Amino acid sequence: MGKTLIRITTVPMAFKVLLAGQPKFMSQNGFNVIMISADGKEAEDIKKEEGCPHIIIPMTRSITPLQDIISFFKLRKVIKKYRPDIVHTHTPKAGLLGMLAARSTGVKVRIHTVGGLPLIIETGFKKWLLMLTEKLTYFCATEVWPNSKSMMNFIIEKKLANAQKLSVIDNGSTNGIDLKKFCKQNINEEIKNKINKSLPQVNGLKILCVGRMVKDKGIEELVTVFEKLQQHYALQLILVGPFEPHLDPLSAETLDTIINNPAITHISWSDSIEYYMALADIFVHPSHREGFPNVILQAGAMHLPVICSRIPGNADIIREGKTGLMFEVKNENDLYNKLRLAFENKVETEKIAHALFEEVTQLYNRKRIHEVILNTYNRLLQKHESK
Repeated sequence: MGKTLIRITTVPMAFKVLLAGQPKFMSQNGFNVIMISADGKEAEDIKKEEGCPHIIIPMTRSITPLQDIISFFKLRKVIKKYRPDIVHTHTPKAGLLGMLAARSTGVKVRIHTVGGLPLIIETGFKKWLLMLTEKLTYFCATEVWPNSKSMMNFIIEKKLANAQKLSVIDNGSTNGIDLKKFCKQNINEEIKNKINKSLPQVNGLKILCVGRMVKDKGIEELVTVFEKLQQHYALQLILVGPFEPHLDPLSAETLDTIINNPAITHISWSDSIEYYMALADIFVHPSHREGFPNVILQAGAMHLPVICSRIPGNADIIREGKTGLMFEVKNENDLYNKLRLAFENKVETEKIAHALFEEVTQLYNRKRIHEVILNTYNRLLQKHESK
């Protein structure tokens, strides 16, 4: 029959993007895998792509106590029905509710992956509340897997979890990189040209940023700096990712600039990020907080020079002047100077991009990460069986 594994995320997009291929791999290697998340347009896609059943349980990404209580009891009911050997959660809300439900039903192996902590940039009561919920999540888990060493150090420093529960899988990353997809040699030139023609035909260097279009991804700083650089260079800025006005809206001024500046192109989402990376000259990741950013790994695998904020997560991948350029978070002058440095030192920038490519392809192959997680699952189960 095999062992039963339940994977829980808040929204189905996490299975499509952050965990792509992982449920399928575990299913092919002895586990009966059940995916759980709230509903979303990706729900049907993930069932087809992963070949595993998907159960919809409403969950929100904001603070909604009444809805959370209802979701907890629904999760508890599903876990009691399937009696899984392992429950593995991702994202803050799914982690809190999933770990509570798994512990209350006696699941032996309870794993929560920490991919990012919103509390890092919060203040006051909200920060206190988020710290409390993280502590509760980690208390209910038997294993806590920060997806970067700096994230693990932060959790230890803030005393959010028992250090004995903490471990980073392999070299970090939640899912590694699909090196067949993010590979310059595998780019279809016909598709690349079609995507290029769909963009406004602006001469000059192409700067790419991929992620949610919200304040805490540093979009406001990037747009401001881009407009200043336009006064001296021929440039195009390509922004790929959805606006989230209900969670962390951009200022009206930034939105107006994105809409009205002819050299800025916004694309809500794309399943062909690798083609935008193949077209770009520089990748910028100005985020205020990160766990272990896949987009930097993807850019590295595509030989794309990376400029990113100096924060935990980014700093686990990028070494200043060696595998990329870093600027002080939220510091527009520093970002401006690092972009100018990249523009005006192309040979050195290409060397740095190649060094990142070498590290990414050696350390973050998706197949390698999947095998490490599978072996860890089996080791944890054997450990509990022997007790």
